[in-house]
Amino acid sequence: MIPMSLAQVAAAAGGELSATADPEAVVTGGVEYDSRKAGPGGLFLAIPGARADGHDFAAKAHAQGALATIATRPIDTPAIYVDDAVAALTRLARHVAAASKATIIGVTGSNGKTSTKDLIGQLCARLGPTVATEGNFNNELGHPYTVCRVEPDTEFLVLELAARGVGHITELCEIAPPSIGAVLNVGISHLDGFGDIETTARAKSELPRFLAADGAAVLNADDHRVAAMAAHTKAEVLTFGVEAPADFAATEVDPRDGRHAFTLRTPGGAAEVRLGLWGGHHVHNALAAAAVLWRLGADAESIAAGLSEATRKSERRMDVFTRDDGTTVIDDSYNANPASMGAAVRALGQLPTEGRRIAVLGLMADLEALEASCHRRLGEQAREAGVDEVIAVGEGTEPIVEGATGGNTHHSPDGADGVTATHVPDQAAAIALLRTRLRPGDAVLVKGSRYRTWDVADHLRAKEETDQ
Repeated sequence: MIPMSLAQVAAAAGGELSATADPEAVVTGGVEYDSRKAGPGGLFLAIPGARADGHDFAAKAHAQGALATIATRPIDTPAIYVDDAVAALTRLARHVAAASKATIIGVTGSNGKTSTKDLIGQLCARLGPTVATEGNFNNELGHPYTVCRVEPDTEFLVLELAARGVGHITELCEIAPPSIGAVLNVGISHLDGFGDIETTARAKSELPRFLAADGAAVLNADDHRVAAMAAHTKAEVLTFGVEAPADFAATEVDPRDGRHAFTLRTPGGAAEVRLGLWGGHHVHNALAAAAVLWRLGADAESIAAGLSEATRKSERRMDVFTRDDGTTVIDDSYNANPASMGAAVRALGQLPTEGRRIAVLGLMADLEALEASCHRRLGEQAREAGVDEVIAVGEGTEPIVEGATGGNTHHSPDGADGVTATHVPDQAAAIALLRTRLRPGDAVLVKGSRYRTWDVADHLRAKEETDQ
């Protein structure tokens, strides 16, 4: 964090120092809400939880060197007392962002946010000290936590902006106002919060609407809802795309073995890119990152080099590895929505393999009235991608089988185009089925919303040999 005295922290966070806290002590470390990570010169954020109360670990954090705990009830160690810990962290983050010299970059979209943020973070780090959201820690706690990691020499702050309703992105932007904002796409996701795709689009448009006239809005020309946001921003508009005319385009796209190659075309010239990331959806992610980096002053050659050298940074996202029995696994199990599920089964279809292609697919959550139709369409996409076998896991995934088999009953071992599709009640049953079905040379995709296929992925990882 930017060095501040405890008195300054208390003022910024809207709290009061305890009698045991030294107001002149300077905070030189970060703010941590996990006591195991609390260290010398830092702060500990005590959050009451369902299973544990952070206040019970304040003494441990202090023993490890934390100067004070941001607390909401009396404790025996130095403290900054506040009414609400997360609200206090938010106020502190707003202060840090205002004091920082870093260029702030925001990334949002229905899917691809984390991968694109990781790409931008890696490319920015080639230009100067960079802080980026860890994983998809993009909510009301993760966002200010990330902002507070900024240090005096930080040049770039890359933030993933998530929303489950209208107004959420604006709230995050107000904490750390971005000067560059990228909107990747608008899709069917979190309908429990948004209600419909048009409301989703309105929520995502909050990022370009927030940008100042001297900023830049990076918009997907291939998504008509995103492209329309150009009319609602004061900032310079930079477009990216593969199909529609765009400022940053990919031509001569070659899927190769699933790690795509293409010619990157920018307003300043062209260069060749050979991605190390799996899946065709990363082409759009790379173009968005290219637009951001070009706006920061990088040229086409350096951008292409950075994209070609970029690696996967976040867990359970297109993590491709080979087990010691010769089975190739695509662990994309972190989360799922219709767009990312479709991209994942297409990636499985493109993966070179001597055996069969098997997709283990869990529920896509928060689809409300569209749940059955979206899962049925997923089954159809798996069949169209050339998947040989589909295992649908858990309640609500039965329509995947219907789509994969062309409407045949799930009791039929083979459906349309020779696809085998089976519905199982839970992950334990999926693991048991895989034990009987997997053969050396097969390729397996594991994907579902959040934890719904994590046990399957972890079972397959237990015999992991090498990352690809």
